[in-house]
Amino acid sequence: MFDTLFELLKAKQDIILPIVIAGSSGFLIRYALSAVGQRWVATYHHTLTFVLLPLITLVITKVISGNLTLSIGMVGALSIVRFRNPVKNPFELVILFSLLTIGIAAGVNAQWALLLLGLVLATVFGAHFLEKIYARQNTPLFSLSFDEGMPANLIETRSKKVIDALLQAESLQNVQLDKQNDIYSYRLAFRTRQETDQMIKRLQLDPEIDSVNVRYSGNLI
Repeated sequence: MFDTLFELLKAKQDIILPIVIAGSSGFLIRYALSAVGQRWVATYHHTLTFVLLPLITLVITKVISGNLTLSIGMVGALSIVRFRNPVKNPFELVILFSLLTIGIAAGVNAQWALLLLGLVLATVFGAHFLEKIYARQNTPLFSLSFDEGMPANLIETRSKKVIDALLQAESLQNVQLDKQNDIYSYRLAFRTRQETDQMIKRLQLDPEIDSVNVRYSGNLI
């Protein structure tokens, strides 16, 4: 039984190997992004998208390879399909394009698929490693943007006077003034819990601060 199964796998290795590479590549990229704090990939839909997209692209590549008629027909059929899901940031678009390319490469030359997978993983973990080094020196490598759809640790504090230190802080997101009650509200965002806790201690020691409201979202790096 095992000999028969082994012979079958050996005979179909030109099909099985690309499928394994395509599917596992999508899962590994999803895991790598989640490990470095990109929480948008941790959903059910994104996880299955990352696994299925390279596999679907692989099948399309295999079907149309070497057949001009099928190629033209497939292009016409795929032109009908349109993705209406909005892309939150360019990085998400790059990852989806990488998954498509891995699926194509796996169907043509598995070595190129593995090479691209290695480059993507090295870039993701390399950027994360550099960001942690810069964070230890209190010089963030990347700015924090809410447009990226990433969660952040937020601090909302109030004061009856203008706090120059908060106005000049790089973490400041916005300031609101309640003229009726003469209250200034400051909103600050941080990538790590350590930075958040340090700011909380500073605010607690400031006699001009009336209240501090904190919302943790965990470490982003």
